[in-house]
Amino acid sequence: MPDEACHPSPEPEPHTAEPSGYDAGGLVLVSTPIGNLGDMTFRGADALRSAELILCEDTRTTARLLTHYGITTRTAPLHEHNEDAAIPRLLARLQAGARLALVSDAGTPLVSDPGYRLVRAAIAAGVRVGALPGANAATMALVLSGLPPHPYLFMGFPPPRQAARHAAFARLRAAERAGLSATLVFYEAPHRLAESLADMAADFGDRPAAVARELTKRFEEVRRGGLAALAARYAAEPARGEITIVVGPPPEEAAGQDDLEALLVAALRTQSVREAAAGVAEATGLSRKHVYTRALALATRRQNE
Repeated sequence: MPDEACHPSPEPEPHTAEPSGYDAGGLVLVSTPIGNLGDMTFRGADALRSAELILCEDTRTTARLLTHYGITTRTAPLHEHNEDAAIPRLLARLQAGARLALVSDAGTPLVSDPGYRLVRAAIAAGVRVGALPGANAATMALVLSGLPPHPYLFMGFPPPRQAARHAAFARLRAAERAGLSATLVFYEAPHRLAESLADMAADFGDRPAAVARELTKRFEEVRRGGLAALAARYAAEPARGEITIVVGPPPEEAAGQDDLEALLVAALRTQSVREAAAGVAEATGLSRKHVYTRALALATRRQNE
């Protein structure tokens, strides 16, 4: 047996003060903590120190993080209201060799946050774009939910108005009837939580779900249960803080006749009867012969109208 005392394991290399390769210039997307400031990575802090300018949603929010880590880099706001106007000026700086960092108020930049248009413009202009990983509320809620972790579909915030929300959920249900089976992840504002959960229960059925609140913070909480029960609970006890909703995938179900007709009508817009029937039969698990007969009847009816 080898003598471990004579052959100790090598010590891990300490992190360097260099911004992980971004000292040569370009745009780096830096993930920041979603609540607990201790979750900032060494590489992320180094990149912020070494940047010439930090672009952030709210300079006051980012200032608290920078003060905690003793970072004195200058900041400038980049949000949905000024992003388009700021892009030409920022691209000029990047093309001249500047090192710029982009952060959101919390978590991974661009994930339901500003910055996408700047990143697209930088890529199109041939500017170096990189990213440093870190905290993300969607993936943390997913792994804490107890629901199937993959595949999953991140949907961002549901529409704020109920009619638009029902329409968005109906599109998801149509995709599920066509074969999509994934755990769904949403962000939501606390004052809309109970209403959104009730709408999900109405549109998706009473599926298992989880509500993750204030992740990594002092009052972190994950509640699990059916959508209807969670909706009732938060209607009686309004939530506070940052909210992530995780909804389990649909149960296996056979398509009803109304669902089958809707799927075939959509498929027949761009496909032949044979192609539409084959695709819908595969998606629904129904008999190819049955689906083809139905598709042929629909196509004939459309021709006679």
